[in-house]
Amino acid sequence: MKLWDGRFTEPMAKDADAFNESLSFDKQLYRTDVKASIAHATMLGECEIISEEEAKTICDGLNEILADIESGKLAIEGAEDIHSFMESELVKRIGDTGKKLHTARSRNDQVATDMRLYVRDSIDRAMRLIWELTNVIADRAQEGLSYIMPGFTHLRKAQPIRLGQYFLAYAEMFLRDIDRFDALKKRMNVMPLGSAALAGTSYPIDRDLTRKLLKFNSVSPNALDAVSDRDFIAEYIFNASLVMMHLSRLCEDTILYTSDEFRYWVIPDEYSTGSSIMPQKKNPDLPELVRGKTGRVYGHLAGILATLKGLPLAYNKDLQEDKECFFDTEKTLFSCVRIYTALLDKITFNVGIMFDAAGKGFSTATDVADYLAKKGVPFRDAHAITGKLVRHCIEQGTTLDKLSVETYQKMSPVFGEDILEAVTVLASAEGRAVDGGSARAAVRKELIAVRKQLKKYF
Repeated sequence: MKLWDGRFTEPMAKDADAFNESLSFDKQLYRTDVKASIAHATMLGECEIISEEEAKTICDGLNEILADIESGKLAIEGAEDIHSFMESELVKRIGDTGKKLHTARSRNDQVATDMRLYVRDSIDRAMRLIWELTNVIADRAQEGLSYIMPGFTHLRKAQPIRLGQYFLAYAEMFLRDIDRFDALKKRMNVMPLGSAALAGTSYPIDRDLTRKLLKFNSVSPNALDAVSDRDFIAEYIFNASLVMMHLSRLCEDTILYTSDEFRYWVIPDEYSTGSSIMPQKKNPDLPELVRGKTGRVYGHLAGILATLKGLPLAYNKDLQEDKECFFDTEKTLFSCVRIYTALLDKITFNVGIMFDAAGKGFSTATDVADYLAKKGVPFRDAHAITGKLVRHCIEQGTTLDKLSVETYQKMSPVFGEDILEAVTVLASAEGRAVDGGSARAAVRKELIAVRKQLKKYF
């Protein structure tokens, strides 16, 4: 039996019923539906819209249903959606009193409230997982304070950097992600319940009491907006998309740096796969899967925006499409962050290979130009002189650190004996002591700041 059968003379066609149902995916809302319904029933009793005894009977019945679902005793099935399932089961258990639960509310404000409660909890879980990942990144940065690696632009060696600085770059990205989710939680913590279908309710309800019971910061000021607003769903998926983008970039680096061509890092065997035909292969399937699943989340973002863009006020059935994209985004985000956190915690580093690579590709050329500029040579002239030195090295098959002082002085009399120290890899990394730079003290300072930021959240 449908909650709305009274208006119709014929039952819904089976194919139409199957197309219309949402229980197969919105059953995930069973906890929040019980939570919101208990708060609503409690408020109805306090406001004497139903008796206190009826309110208690309803709440006890809902708690029993929840316990039976959690224990596996009760299967969620045989209804249009989770809301009609809960109400039907309640009526089955406590009789006609259960029919009073829906007084002064609609499925429109009910589902909007359930989703907000679910998303609010999901934000907490997302923030915790990203926080755990960022802590592992900070630990790797701590380890990498003493390690030098090449820094890249255009995927070409640019300048030597510390491995710690590299990992802290990702820590900054994920800290922004945590902050975005935190801001979303504050922004979306508004209660729709009491908006009813779209115009509010004629019953003398106490929305503020319900708000307090459900721990919302405020009640929605406009019923039309409250029942049709899914901005928070789109924003959650957008935030998740950015997390996935940052994670995908880190996975791309992992795939490159663990390749035979780089060999900077080593993925542990327990987080690698092999080939069905090539016995020698050790494949980075997990980072590749994370990189691939990023597009999946992007697709959900495009989908929810397309769903919302043409909806007239107020509620429309199109909004049922918010759930599958949200639940899949949540599942994908959580699984990807968890697996990469575990993988990154066990990655090892080929320190010597990274250090040797940092000195190749004329990565200290900027240090040569800076050397001249600090001695009064206009930087553009210093840049040109250094370019000629690089060309000379290429022609002679040598490197900047192997040139003699005399060779340097042929290009410019400004060069002194100390140029040979300035072009070393360690001097290059350590010379950039500004905030955010690659010097050990600068990286350590940033690491302290990152750990302080992390303490703000958990």
